Amino acid sequence: MFDIAAEPFDFTAKRDELALVVIDMQRDFAEPGGFGASLGNDVSRIARIVPDVKRLIEGFRRAGLPVIHTMECHKPDLSDLPPAKRNRGRPSLKIGDEGPMGRILISGEPGTAILPELAPVDGEIVIEKPGKGAFYATPLGGILQQMGISQLVFAGVTTEVCVQTTMREANDRGFECLLAEEATESYFPEFKRAAIEMIRAQGAIVGWTARVDDILKGITDA
Repeated sequence: MFDIAAEPFDFTAKRDELALVVIDMQRDFAEPGGFGASLGNDVSRIARIVPDVKRLIEGFRRAGLPVIHTMECHKPDLSDLPPAKRNRGRPSLKIGDEGPMGRILISGEPGTAILPELAPVDGEIVIEKPGKGAFYATPLGGILQQMGISQLVFAGVTTEVCVQTTMREANDRGFECLLAEEATESYFPEFKRAAIEMIRAQGAIVGWTARVDDILKGITDA
């Protein structure tokens, strides 16, 4: 075991039970012309965290620790897309519509792909998820159980939606959760700040938060 400097107090990590989960670092959310931009969001805020997410991924790989990637996407026939989700917010482009990078958030389309700089390597697990949380309608829980994982470090987007939702799902399933602060982002800075405060409130009620450098130092020195 080893400690990682974190808030609200140090996170005691178990090397053989620790994995990194990178949430939804997809082209549609981070590149101009994608779904995120079509909703009027400043996608440069997402692109800004790519170097820190990459450092974290590479650090876990060097340490021989598992890296798991998620992608929010749906089947081409939209059978796993509830109308309530597709119509939410009345956007000009909806999930499943043809966009600049193919059909929006559809499995196998160019825009749905993970950013090339952060792409999975052979042997890394990729979870395609139809919901905001990575445990809903996916095999993630069973995979983690088979791997003997009890602790999860989180990176990715957006902090207040898919990242926080997955952390809350994981917390309810008994996992200890640590969020890498500079390796997560929101289109709205105030939402990121609020999500971080909610996650670590009341003695880490959902989980801990830590700086990327402190996480890397912990896994490197262990």
